[in-house]
Amino acid sequence: MSKPRIMYYNDGRHSHIYRYEPPMQKEEYLSMVDEVVGTSVEAIMLCLGEGRTMLHDTKAGELLGHNVDKWDHAIFRRTYQNAKHLINEGNDPLRIISERAHEKGILLYPNLIMQRGGVDHATVRCSDFRFNNTHLEIGAKGDLDPSFPGYDGLDFKHEEARNERFSIIEEVLTEYDVDGFELYLSQMPYFFHPKEIDSGRTIMTDWVGKVYELLKKTGKQRELVVRVPLDLKESHAIGLDIEEWIKRGIVDAVVGENVQQGQMTDFTPLIKVADNTKTRVIAPVSNGVGSDRLGTATISVIRATASNYWQQNVDGLYLGGWHGEWPYEAAFYEKLRELPHPEIMSAKDKFYSVPTSEDTSTKLPCKLELNTPVSVDFTISDDLHRWGNVDRVHEVIFRVRIIGHTELDQINFKLNGVELPSSIHRRINELYKQRVPHYRVMGGYWHIFKLDSTHWPKKGINTFTATLLYRDSDLSEKDIICTLRDVEIETKYLLGKSFQRDIVDPDLGPSDNY
Repeated sequence: MSKPRIMYYNDGRHSHIYRYEPPMQKEEYLSMVDEVVGTSVEAIMLCLGEGRTMLHDTKAGELLGHNVDKWDHAIFRRTYQNAKHLINEGNDPLRIISERAHEKGILLYPNLIMQRGGVDHATVRCSDFRFNNTHLEIGAKGDLDPSFPGYDGLDFKHEEARNERFSIIEEVLTEYDVDGFELYLSQMPYFFHPKEIDSGRTIMTDWVGKVYELLKKTGKQRELVVRVPLDLKESHAIGLDIEEWIKRGIVDAVVGENVQQGQMTDFTPLIKVADNTKTRVIAPVSNGVGSDRLGTATISVIRATASNYWQQNVDGLYLGGWHGEWPYEAAFYEKLRELPHPEIMSAKDKFYSVPTSEDTSTKLPCKLELNTPVSVDFTISDDLHRWGNVDRVHEVIFRVRIIGHTELDQINFKLNGVELPSSIHRRINELYKQRVPHYRVMGGYWHIFKLDSTHWPKKGINTFTATLLYRDSDLSEKDIICTLRDVEIETKYLLGKSFQRDIVDPDLGPSDNY
């Protein structure tokens, strides 16, 4: 069996079984496969259900909604109606998806959400196992603050809890024609009492080894994929010893995720651990942006992300959450076409941005204090000088958003130690905006630089530096903080030397980018 480079996650719920009016037809369910046929997708990672309950004809687990008399959620009722109808007519959802995927030359890896909240979370989706075994939860001893995020999750120190998870996996591997299995461990990633992490780490390693042994016993070519927090120390701190798993050879592929999965995510620590082993490192590519202008990533954003990841020598890309674009249109398929080919994307438009978050997981936002330089590193995969030498670069636009400042403030901007001159700089006043597509950030300016070749960023790591030289004296420094919030760069290319940029419409006149 070939090792897939492009893995596509479908949660099996939001884009299909939640949407169709009962009774759902077999062909409607199979569209989860049909919609990615002929694309770069080599493996579908199909979520089996919401974690506690499943959506296939399981005997080891429980069907979502099998224990509900009165529904408090119409969508979950519809989900049960559709799944139950398919099963009753002999179309077990997991079996027909597996058959369809293989018919179309696509691999299928079922995905199990390993941890979920307890009986008070979406009650109509809860299993009897969870209803009847609250004593197996992490907070059951009563010595934890109920606000602990893993409080009502299963405590994997209990053999009964581990066996319940294992039995579901065992049934899938022995009863269905699948190409591997994925353990989804990065959602609600708490598996042990905080005081029992050390002993829990050994328990979890042995359990993953047991799953791996079963998987290879039922099919030597099958692969075990684990979806885990990217930070190795973070994983270690919650009881997941990724380094040990790789060392023992009990995982075939690791999908490393972090909270702020952005284009600048560094996979090299995980890659180094997996170097010279059989374990592959797979980088998640999100299609979400959620900025003040974009909700879903454009193709230029996806190119930038994928190119940066391929540049780090990852072994593949994991498309998580892309089913949120359903129903799929041409732009969706355009993104899928180029993903596996960094050399094809090299001289095409890209849009890079440094992740911004209000927590401490990102470099931005960053407070600007008087006469104190603030630097932010960013990585791009473009070789601008190579393409500039053959007249293929149309323009390079560098954008910086600084909030909490006025037109009287003076700020110095440098890129890789070279000052960006006023001759290539313009600013956009955003001191106040009444309506925005997404989040509403008040105050400040976008600073836009149309970079000439002497100021282009280099391939690899670049450093941007901002220094506040003068502060508007009428502003309260306590209440209005001058803050570097966003750093973006767009690279735009021509199709060939001396080509026009866009189609010219004779009625509307030339494009702005002509």
